[in-house]
Amino acid sequence: MDVDCQVIFLDALSGTLVKRFSETRRRHPLTNSKTDLLQAIEAEREVLESISDLADLTLDTTLMHGHQLTDLIASRVAGQSGAGLSLLFRSFGFKFGVPVDADVVFDIRCLPNPYWVSDLRPLTGRDGEVIAYLESHTMVQEMEADLVAFMERWLPRFEENHRAYMTVAIGCTGGQHRSVYMAERLGACFAGRFNNVLVRHRELPSL
Repeated sequence: MDVDCQVIFLDALSGTLVKRFSETRRRHPLTNSKTDLLQAIEAEREVLESISDLADLTLDTTLMHGHQLTDLIASRVAGQSGAGLSLLFRSFGFKFGVPVDADVVFDIRCLPNPYWVSDLRPLTGRDGEVIAYLESHTMVQEMEADLVAFMERWLPRFEENHRAYMTVAIGCTGGQHRSVYMAERLGACFAGRFNNVLVRHRELPSL
């Protein structure tokens, strides 16, 4: 029928899915007398694996509320204008797990951690004091330069391969300082270079 369509695949960690089924008291269609809920969820993953591999966009809903999911789909899909790569930089904390929708993951836990500075601990990577602290370290500047160089070289290759969406996940320990700072820096660097550049912070409320 020559209909232009995209496949959006929603995913979440198994523990989160178990909790959601338990809270809603809905029966998973694959559960039976020999298959408990967790086993059914893992079986579902196998059944849907071929679809997930074909998906244009995969979204990790583990820590999302309904309105957050709606906003993300609107900004990534409805917010697109024409062809090109939609690029999402997502900060996260490794202690809460790697985002299941990440296409590329960068681990920046080797960088100096503002958490160990008492005055900076309650702040985030978007606050001026934390930014100044991180930018005072040459290692942070070198890491940023290397990440930018890597993506400047390889993101266009994904785009040439007709990739519509990319999620670049940047992780530190708690997802509050270093990863937030770096996601903001990379988002600002690539804004305007691609069709739709977004920055989201998984461990910060509503950001």
